[in-house]
Amino acid sequence: MTQQAEPHPIAEEAPDEAMDAASGPCCEAPHRAPRDDGFGAAFCASMATLCAEIVVAATAGVLVLLSREHDGLPNGPVLIAAVALGALLLTVLLSGFVTAAAVMPTLTLARRTARARKRSDSALWTAGAATAVAAAAVVVFGGVAALGSLSLARPLSYPIWWGALTVVLVPAALAGRAAARRVRESRSGSVARRVTRDGLLAWLVVGALGAGAYGTGLVSVYEPPRLTRSDLAGTWTDGRGGTVKLDSDGNAIAEGLDNFIWDGTGKDRPKDCDGSGTWTPVKDGGRVQGVSMRISSCELSRDWSVIGTEKEPRIFHEIGKPGSGKRYVLTKVVKHKSRHREK
Repeated sequence: MTQQAEPHPIAEEAPDEAMDAASGPCCEAPHRAPRDDGFGAAFCASMATLCAEIVVAATAGVLVLLSREHDGLPNGPVLIAAVALGALLLTVLLSGFVTAAAVMPTLTLARRTARARKRSDSALWTAGAATAVAAAAVVVFGGVAALGSLSLARPLSYPIWWGALTVVLVPAALAGRAAARRVRESRSGSVARRVTRDGLLAWLVVGALGAGAYGTGLVSVYEPPRLTRSDLAGTWTDGRGGTVKLDSDGNAIAEGLDNFIWDGTGKDRPKDCDGSGTWTPVKDGGRVQGVSMRISSCELSRDWSVIGTEKEPRIFHEIGKPGSGKRYVLTKVVKHKSRHREK
């Protein structure tokens, strides 16, 4: 018998991994990382710019208002810290709102307008778009305010608001544009960090200038006049025919004085007050802070605060809603001595 050769064993199949590797390049598209358009960087840079603008402008405004007539500053470290923290939080929220509502639409408008005209997205397009967005914002908010109050504002106020809003938006939009371009071009560095650093330096410079002006006595902090009981005695007028005479013995005589009475519709309506009553100085820590006046014939019962200067003192009380800023002011009638030349 002849021995037959055994057949060769069938080769094992290739592993699945090898098949996948062989078929992968021809069946699957290469994976690409999504390209960042710089939206987040632009948003952060705009917020940083707006925060810097608000902080520097607020610091300069406070330094100026310190020398002007004001009702007083918050006292105590806790109250000052609370006010500062609240102002900082409000600044961040406001900068975020303005960025979302105005700055990012400005960047979009500039980019699309330049693309439609087949031009490069330059800084001039961004500045021009900022002026257009500022004008649209003034029209929208001005219209809403007019509908709410059923009256238009002064004509000059609209271009003033437009110019102020343009000045605020242009730096923020340019910073956002620079940040977005830096991300799209894969360049290193952060525009928001640079803006924060420069804003901090500007704030320190403004604070140092203000501290130097007040510290050297070039500018003085406003203080209410230091009056005595005899200084309060005399005739006070509102400039519209209403007067009150405060006698040194504590009697008060009113003629045509406005007495603001709540009318139940959300407004204080003035009514003429004529009659006699009493007055006493209001003191705090031994210092005269105002006048307490009572005229029984017209039910006038008010506490008046002292403002002005020692040469031209004034007293006032708030009218309308608390914090509205509306005041009824009386100015003391000062009789100047006439000088006669000798002949």
